Amino acid sequence: MLSVNVPCGATLERTNFDDGGKLPDRAVWLDLHSPTPAENKLVERVLGIALPTREEMQEIEVTSRLYVENSARFMTATLMCHSDTDVPRTTPVTFILSGHRLVTMRYDEPKPFAIVGAKLARLCPPNITGETVLMDLLDAVIDRAADILERIGSDVDGISHAILESEGGVMSRGQRFKEMLKSIGRRGDHTSKVRESLVSIGRLLLYLAAEADTMKWAKDQRAAIKGMQRDVQSLSDHATYLSQKISFLLDAMLGVVSLEQNNIIKIFSVAAVVLMPPTLIASIYGMNFKNMPELGWDFGYPMAIVLMVIAAIRPYWFFKWKRWL
Repeated sequence: MLSVNVPCGATLERTNFDDGGKLPDRAVWLDLHSPTPAENKLVERVLGIALPTREEMQEIEVTSRLYVENSARFMTATLMCHSDTDVPRTTPVTFILSGHRLVTMRYDEPKPFAIVGAKLARLCPPNITGETVLMDLLDAVIDRAADILERIGSDVDGISHAILESEGGVMSRGQRFKEMLKSIGRRGDHTSKVRESLVSIGRLLLYLAAEADTMKWAKDQRAAIKGMQRDVQSLSDHATYLSQKISFLLDAMLGVVSLEQNNIIKIFSVAAVVLMPPTLIASIYGMNFKNMPELGWDFGYPMAIVLMVIAAIRPYWFFKWKRWL
């Protein structure tokens, strides 16, 4: 689908392109979302550039993601999408600056695109250009990454408190530990994807800052790029901190599980030691040899019971005295 964004007064009017129509000359933003071959050819013919394929967008080499061709600057970054679900994923998005027109190519729905589109549909600068839209998109991507990291941080704090709780609640301890491990794993995967996106955006901003002089950008736009670079760096540091905290929580969780298993094994060990002397007494008097004087006693059975009880209590008392229980 090809969406064409044209300034209309104080708003940016967005329309879906009709195959039989013509691209408006005043369009400042062409958004290609899962484009068809015909839409790709149309944009290539109008702008005089070769659009990258989906496979080329997924390449990780810097030279394949950030380059100049026919005076158009191609910048591919990895963005987060579906970050509000339990299965977030990343997707490559290509930003192309050709003259003062921006072309975006994507095959998914990163939320910043909807945010910026709705914002510019309400109000946009009268002299809006493709560079302005690009700056708004990058700023929205960084803000979105910050929101995601804040939510992950809050979730991680909740998990850290839950690990130290002694009460199991409605679920058994085993079920609770299993849910915690799953939650820690999801947060770790989420954080790693945010870091991947931030690293990609940081490279794009570094390239854009180097090309700003060539494109003769205004001083305020260059200052905005430097500000976004600082934001990306601080968010990357925060993502690193969260990754370390998640690793610590994973180690702590495994430690708690190990302690629980040790407690269970200790209970069985104590039970085996406590029951061993009574079992020995019962085994002796269960041999039924002919010459066993105790078998003929009237109080032989009560005596054996008392001996077994004493033999069980003494090891238990010894363990309590040593504080092994």
